Amino acid sequence: MKKVKIFNLGIHNITMTELLDKLKYGGVVFTPNLDHLMKLQKNYQFYKTYQKADYVVCDSKILMYASKFLGTPIQEKISGSDLFPAFYNHYKHDDKTKIFLLGGIGETAKIAQSKINSKVGRDIIVETYSPPFGFENDEQECQKIIQLINDSGANVLAIGVGAPKQELWLYEFKSKLKNINTFLAIGATINFEAGHTKRSPKWMSEIGLEWLYRLSCEPQRLWKRYLLDDLPFFWLVLKQKLRLYKNPWSQTWNYQIKPSSSHFNSSKTKV
Repeated sequence: MKKVKIFNLGIHNITMTELLDKLKYGGVVFTPNLDHLMKLQKNYQFYKTYQKADYVVCDSKILMYASKFLGTPIQEKISGSDLFPAFYNHYKHDDKTKIFLLGGIGETAKIAQSKINSKVGRDIIVETYSPPFGFENDEQECQKIIQLINDSGANVLAIGVGAPKQELWLYEFKSKLKNINTFLAIGATINFEAGHTKRSPKWMSEIGLEWLYRLSCEPQRLWKRYLLDDLPFFWLVLKQKLRLYKNPWSQTWNYQIKPSSSHFNSSKTKV
């Protein structure tokens, strides 16, 4: 598969249809947006984790604009919140496809399970779990989650606990999830599926203003991310265009990812 390079990340230039067909063989899917790209400049564990994903697909119209400006256009935006419903609809008649939902708060995941299974016409979501805040630093809680997933009979894990937490957790414990062959990092999608959070109007998403809609809905939580942390993105795009961008991790050869407790000290981000 062809990749489009934006900063220190290679994004697969693939369509939704192609990705869904490939996932019958399994794989790990990450869906980077602008915020992920900025975190990849500062968080080495996150960067290393991204290198291990099987499919890295574009979750941002702004990234599509940037790729076109750089002369290597991405053909389709595939957000986690679009991919997940497309996935369960694509495989709704495949009785072998069974999904575990990990994420949400309170009964959110259970509500999403009920709604999805009703739409699909079978129990494609076999089990859910909404972990407590800080679960990623609690070894006992992590082992409990692993056991729940392994006992569920699921072969697909859809995890939505925010970036970079979901990606880091997945790779820390992926090898212990014996029956899972497809891993989808889906961010806020569980909230969307439950109906607890509204997505932006389609026209805003199509022109790259979904971030503005989300900011208007949750200004206290998101203002710093969108108005401060992510603004340097545009300067970095210009630097890449002028061939002045340098991967901050290019000289980091012997770095070893530390145990799970250190993975998440700076990963309290919620979607």
